Amino acid sequence: MQTERAIDPTASKPTHAELHGRDLPLDTRFKLSEAITQQQREFLEHNGYLVFSQVASPEEVEQLIAEGDRIEREWLAEGREKIFGIPLFKGLGPDGEPRIQRLPFTSCHSDFIRDLVRDQRFAPIRSLVGSQTRVGDQEKDGVVMNRYFNAPGTVYGRLGWHTDGLRDLFYLRVPQQMLNVGLHLDRIRKEDGGLRVIPGSHKQGFVGFLTKKAYFVSHKADPDEVVIETEPGDLTVHDGRCWHRVEASPHHGMRSLRRSMYVPYLTDEYQPKHEGSKTPAYHYLAKAARMAKLAWVKRRNG
Repeated sequence: MQTERAIDPTASKPTHAELHGRDLPLDTRFKLSEAITQQQREFLEHNGYLVFSQVASPEEVEQLIAEGDRIEREWLAEGREKIFGIPLFKGLGPDGEPRIQRLPFTSCHSDFIRDLVRDQRFAPIRSLVGSQTRVGDQEKDGVVMNRYFNAPGTVYGRLGWHTDGLRDLFYLRVPQQMLNVGLHLDRIRKEDGGLRVIPGSHKQGFVGFLTKKAYFVSHKADPDEVVIETEPGDLTVHDGRCWHRVEASPHHGMRSLRRSMYVPYLTDEYQPKHEGSKTPAYHYLAKAARMAKLAWVKRRNG
């Protein structure tokens, strides 16, 4: 007769470091070291994202913010509407003055940003993408600085549910892994808005990618979503196949400001852009929507 083995109440529970990545809490924050650990790889493969604490120093965060402000002033003074074919997201700031809320290709206009994203501390992150990884300074949208805030003239206060695999879906292909690497420049808690991710949704099938949410239109909270809370200098990695969105801030004015910078680490064919590059068709639709919203705000305040 087989008897049950008694449970030893004095037996120690596995420590955080001993747990498999898939068994860790969804709000786990990691420390970036010289190599990505097996536990971190398991967490990414299972949930589709990672959060690393304080990868950039407070001084570097301040310098990044200053560089973004400088680039914005120069582009506004020059009357720039596009950079390498990518439209600038222009709206009104909390003070009613013109602001650029999405700055593409920033590393092409800042030696500090260009050097920082190549720093050796990011080598473990690049290894997640591939063995022969480069920074796409002049590819896709380059190193992008985002500024979300809640003000009457904003054109970029939130971003609806989406995955980053629309091109693959258009060609009836299941999207392949694509890792979004972001540095966060402000303290963001659940009550401040910010990035939401549905853990594990990167493993859905073709139908799930296509139909789970209405792309960019749906903003409704999902019962399975996780809030990615960050401190200034934190680095996040999330699989672009995951459903994700950016929640609007409930605050107003400068209190609602949330800044981040995304770095394209690439391994595919080199495809640089230049001042003569054509604007992708979907950007025309997005720009029309932003201009219509801004015109409505001006009429209302008018």
